[in-house]
Formats: sequence, C-alpha cells, structure tokens
Amino acid sequence: MKIAQLVAEKRLLVCVGSGGVGKTTTAASIALAGALAGRRALVLTIDPARRLANSLGLTEIGNEEHRVVLPEGTRGELWAMMLDAPSTFDDVIRKVARDDATREAIYQNRIYRSIAASFSGSQEYMATERLFDVVQSGRYDLVVLDTPPVKNALDFLDAPGRLARFLDKQVMKRLLTPHDDDGGFFGARLLAGTTAVVYRLLGHIFGEAFLGDIAAFFSLFKDLYDGFRERHEAVERMFSSSATAFIVVAAPTEPSMEVAGFFFSELRARGLPLSALVANQVHQARASSPDVEQLLGSIARAIDPAAAGPLLARLGAAHARLADLATLEAQRVDTLRRAAGPAVTLHVVPRVAGEVHDLRALLSLHRFLIG
Repeated sequence: MKIAQLVAEKRLLVCVGSGGVGKTTTAASIALAGALAGRRALVLTIDPARRLANSLGLTEIGNEEHRVVLPEGTRGELWAMMLDAPSTFDDVIRKVARDDATREAIYQNRIYRSIAASFSGSQEYMATERLFDVVQSGRYDLVVLDTPPVKNALDFLDAPGRLARFLDKQVMKRLLTPHDDDGGFFGARLLAGTTAVVYRLLGHIFGEAFLGDIAAFFSLFKDLYDGFRERHEAVERMFSSSATAFIVVAAPTEPSMEVAGFFFSELRARGLPLSALVANQVHQARASSPDVEQLLGSIARAIDPAAAGPLLARLGAAHARLADLATLEAQRVDTLRRAAGPAVTLHVVPRVAGEVHDLRALLSLHRFLIG
C-alpha cells in the first residue's frame, strides 16, 4: 500500500529500521503529510536530534505534545512529542495503581526509584507505553512513531510484557515468602530455606532497612500485575490492528538491508501489517557518462589547456564511480523489494545535499514519499 494511502486511512504508522537511516526525518515528513491532508497528526520521536526540533519550528520537544506552526491555510494540524522516560514510567504507575495512597507509596519507595531508572533506560519499553496512551486518547487522527534504533530490532514490540513478566504472581509469591502471616519481615519462615539465606546476605550487605524496602515494594506491586498484563495485551492488539501499518526504512547498505530483511521475517511471523518500504539516502546518477567539457562550458575553455585535460578526466572518473555506486545500490534495493513481496510498496528517496533542517526540506521529501 502506498504511503499516501496509509496517511489517509490508517491511525498508527510505525517506522522501523536500523539506526542512521533517516527514520526520524521520514516519520516527521509522513506526519507532516497527514497534516497537509487535513488530519490531526502527531509524530512521536524517541531520540531526535536538535536539528529536527528546529526543522519543526520548535525550540524544544518534551514529553508533552507541542504544536508545530504550519503555513497558513493548512487544513490539518501537526504535533510533535519526544519521549521523557521517567515521566512516562510514573504515568504508567498512576494509571494502574488502585488508589492514590498506593501510588504515592510506590513513588516514595527506594527500590521503585531504582527500578524505574532501569526501565527508563529502556527506551523501547517507554515508547510503547507512551504510544499506547497517545493512541488511546483519541486526540489524533494519525500517530507516526519513530522507533528507537535498538540492537534487537523488534525489542520495542516485546517491551510491554517485560514488566508483567517481572511482576509475575508466582515471582511475587516467592519473593514475599519471608513475610509472616501477620506481615512481619523476620518471622520463622525467614530463618529456613534458600530464601532465608538470600535475605540474610542482602541484610548483611545493605542493612535491614533495605530488606524492608524490598518487602514493601513487592507488597505494593503484587496487586498491579493484572493492570500491567491488561496493558500489554492492549498494546499487542493495537500493533496488529487493521488501523496500524508498519513502514520499514532502510539505507542502501548491506548492514541496513540485513536489518530490513530481519524486520520482514519478524513482522510476518508476528502477523503484523507490513505495508511499505522506504529506501532512503539512495545515490542517483546518469546511466551514460556526460560530456563534462560541454557541461562546464566557458569554465573549461578558461582553464589552462595543460590542466584542463587532467581535470576533465578526473571529473569523468568521479562520475563513473558514482554511477557504479548507484548501480550497486539499485541492485540492493531491488533485492530488498523482491524480499518484501508484491504487497509492500517501495518508495525510493534519493540522498539530498545537506541536512533536513526546516519544513521546506521536509516538504521536499514528499514527492518521493507521497507523490
């Protein structure tokens, strides 16, 4: 399916691919296309460069949605947001905690703060959580996600289940075993078995206050398991929905193509809707060598004849190398297109001079992405 059709019909577009292939720029350009088509669009970026904020006319991008100023007469709206991981994790706790007292107790727990910092470093986990909230809010007609360049390319799809698995009820039961029936931390059961040895060791190293924090943490979290599990299942349904489409973005290099091929197989294995392939940063050149002397015109005639010959030869050789590179990249893109299959639409975006640093540059990508 062509990206123009995806922009018009889908509610969630997920741009995936290896790092450094232009996913962030592609996602921003696609969201801009949605706004120009009259939709209320949001681009959610994970780690955008400052130049992207500048290109969208923003001084900064944070965990709250920021509206981008578009040319007068634009029918839709464009919003942008950058993930703020710690705030996102706290928001998740706020949604699944059964009451205000439980939520505040979790926020103040030292073990939670430590684990929150660890999960906050997992950008793919926080991306799916924030994405879920944004899509479920219904505030936007179109949400475009720029996924993080993770080593295991589809970590972000598995991420929502991590906390649910970590807080598995059987794990909770095991870790809460040292409690007495009356809730005491150091009763008879603490003095027997493998768990007792572990707790004694932790108590010796970190002190009894640390044991109290651990026990309080798991006691508070044991009732949150169902909430995390339900969110995980809802995220899975969102990714596989008919209103969602995945767009693979790849550069014409062997490593990037390998990652793209991995995405193809993984998305199909998971039954997720792969719809389009963007071959980005592709070199282009004339098939036949140009007449360099004719192109240079008066410049060539003004050069000393002794220097003109070598100069023209070097320019011709440079073009030949560029043409060879363009041919090689075209072959790689064609191989990837065939691997994607006939149902996946290919969009080729040529390498542009300089950086994409403003809305005009984003718009220049539209004739390749949208048509």
